Amino acid sequence: MQGYSRRKFLGTAAMVAGAACMGGGRMLASPFGLPIGLQLYSVREMLAKDYEGTLKQIAALGYTEVEAAGFFNHTPEQVSAAMQAAGLRCVSAHYSYNDLSKDVAGTIAFNKALGVQYIICSFPGIKDPSRLKEKTYQAMLQAFTMEDYRWNAEQFNAIGEQVNAAGMRFGYHNHTMEFQADKSAGGVVPLDEMIRLTDPKLVTFELDCGWVMVGGANPVEYLKKYPERISMLHVKDFKTRPKVGEGSILHPPDAAELGHGTVDYKPVFAAAKRANIRHYFVEQEGFDMPPLEALKIDEEYMKNLNI
Repeated sequence: MQGYSRRKFLGTAAMVAGAACMGGGRMLASPFGLPIGLQLYSVREMLAKDYEGTLKQIAALGYTEVEAAGFFNHTPEQVSAAMQAAGLRCVSAHYSYNDLSKDVAGTIAFNKALGVQYIICSFPGIKDPSRLKEKTYQAMLQAFTMEDYRWNAEQFNAIGEQVNAAGMRFGYHNHTMEFQADKSAGGVVPLDEMIRLTDPKLVTFELDCGWVMVGGANPVEYLKKYPERISMLHVKDFKTRPKVGEGSILHPPDAAELGHGTVDYKPVFAAAKRANIRHYFVEQEGFDMPPLEALKIDEEYMKNLNI
């Protein structure tokens, strides 16, 4: 973070907040020509303590769109009021398959009341959970089979039909394990199989560029291969270059601020401009400085990058 002081951070944030109050300068666009979005998992601990105040601080940094990762026991009316007070648009919401499958209709109704455009499955389910000795995140990363991925694709088509009927879109967000080719299935890559088996009219995809790289694949290639199936992106960086292999999947590199890590996003963004990207969200899952300072660095990187 050389050359970036806390005083500069506070001063810049204040200027952005002031512009927001005067009605100008809020729609800061990235190289995509789209508003700068934030995945709210980045500030999960802050939201749990002060939901409304945290949203206002996010808006003051220059973010205008957000993607939810939980609503912290707030009602749709409370969430809508908090978003409106902050000047943010909640365009997407994440749910694991396990959470989503418990009440699909209720989840749809909740998000429709908020005006959310996308409901995204953030983590797949296991077809037969009883076969798992452990249900930890690390254990599940290693437990998925091609049968599980194909079963998920079937579930996604069914859920997508319900979500579409409510006037929204349903999608899937990858992690790392979806890029491990299945030798027993002729080298098929799980994410490619899920894209093949899902109906384009019912299921879109949110490509997490960072996890693609940790999984051993290239987000540029996916954007070129599936320009009409991928409509949203997650943008994250790492302190060390991701290494292919099970070790990286189970123990990924530490998070870094955009432009201060090892990921070269210029070719990714160049490919994204030629694809069908409708929204994108900065996501930083770990910090070694106050989160708002790091997220301001991320916002400035996106705002100032030219492609």
